[in-house]
Amino acid sequence: MQDKLAIANKAAWETKAYRAWVQQYGTPDELSIELKREHRHHLRYWLKYIGDPKGKRVINLLGSHGRKAISLALLGAEVTVVDISVENRLYATQTAAAAGVELHYICSDVLSIPDEESLGKYDIVLMEFGILHYFAELNSIFSVVRRRLRDNGRLILTDFHPFARAWLNTNNLKQPTGNYFDDEIREGEVAFAKLLPEEERSDLGKVLVRSWTVGDILTSIGAAGLFIRAFEEIPSPADRRFPEFYTLIADKVGIELSPLYPNGPSE
Repeated sequence: MQDKLAIANKAAWETKAYRAWVQQYGTPDELSIELKREHRHHLRYWLKYIGDPKGKRVINLLGSHGRKAISLALLGAEVTVVDISVENRLYATQTAAAAGVELHYICSDVLSIPDEESLGKYDIVLMEFGILHYFAELNSIFSVVRRRLRDNGRLILTDFHPFARAWLNTNNLKQPTGNYFDDEIREGEVAFAKLLPEEERSDLGKVLVRSWTVGDILTSIGAAGLFIRAFEEIPSPADRRFPEFYTLIADKVGIELSPLYPNGPSE
C-alpha cells in the first residue's frame, strides 16, 4: 500500500508545485532576500530545541520547498533535504543558490533513499507540517529517523494536530464533523492547490493520505527506540481553546541525555 501512496503522491507533487511556490513566496531570488532577513522567524518553533545550529548536521525529511532548510543553512548548519518532488527540489536549490548557501537536496521517497547509509549520521532530523499523513504505517519512517540520528541526536517533528481533524467544518466548534479515529486511506487535494488560481487546478493530481492519532504517533516513535522529551501543543489562532499543531521532541539516547533546551527554554 505504501508503494501506491508514493506513486500517486509523487505524481501530484510534480505538477505545478514550482508555480505554486512562486505564486506564494515569489521567485527564488525574491524568496532568498526574505529568508536572509527573516530566517530566524521561520525557525521560531525549533531554535529553543536546537540551540546554535552552526556546524550541526541536519536532515529535513519531506523538506518540500526548502524554506526551513535554507533558514538553517543561513545560520551555519550543514543541511540535507529529502523530498519526492523534482519541482520542489528545483525551487529549493535555486533559492539556496540565490541566498548564497549550500543545500544538499535528494529527490527520493524517504523510505527508499539511494545508498542511505552513505549519508552518515545527523544531529537533527527535522520533519515539519503536513507529512505523516503520507505514510500507510509509521514504523518505517521512524526507523529511518533512528538510523540517521547519531547517539544523542534529536528528532524535531511539527505537524498539524490530529485532534483538529475532528473539528473540521464545524459550526463555531460546537459539533465535531470529523472522525479522530478515521484510519482509511483517502484521496485528497494536493497541499499547494489552494495557492494556484482556480483555472489552473483542473489538471492537478490527487494525493493519497491516511490520518493518525496522537497515540499512534507517540507509540510509533517509542517503538523506534526514541526517547520522547516533549510534546508541545500550539493553540489555534482562530480559537485558542483548541490545538492547531504540535511539536514533538524525541532523542536517540546514547550514554547520557542531551539538554532539552540547549540555549534555555526562553529561546
